[in-house]
Amino acid sequence: MNAQLKKGVLELCVLSRISKSDCYGYELTEHVSKEMELATGTLYLILKRLRDEGCVETYLVDGGGGPARKYYHLTDKGWQEYKKQYDEYMEFTAAIGRLLGEER
Repeated sequence: MNAQLKKGVLELCVLSRISKSDCYGYELTEHVSKEMELATGTLYLILKRLRDEGCVETYLVDGGGGPARKYYHLTDKGWQEYKKQYDEYMEFTAAIGRLLGEER
């Protein structure tokens, strides 16, 4: 998959996954990497930026014998950002669909 295409939607994919339920970083990486190849650490950089921007909060959960896991949760600002990016993406893909349809 083209790296520029991925770069434009990875943050939306992260926000979308967290919107469904809180999750920890490795779980999120596994989920996204089922659909597209990712460089190690890519999602953690996105999560850090989202946390710095106040879109996600973190909390620790005991790992049951292992290390505690850091879970990510959307804040109100994160929900707003997710909805904004989702709407923009849907508008964008509709426009691309129309443009590609012109080729037929």
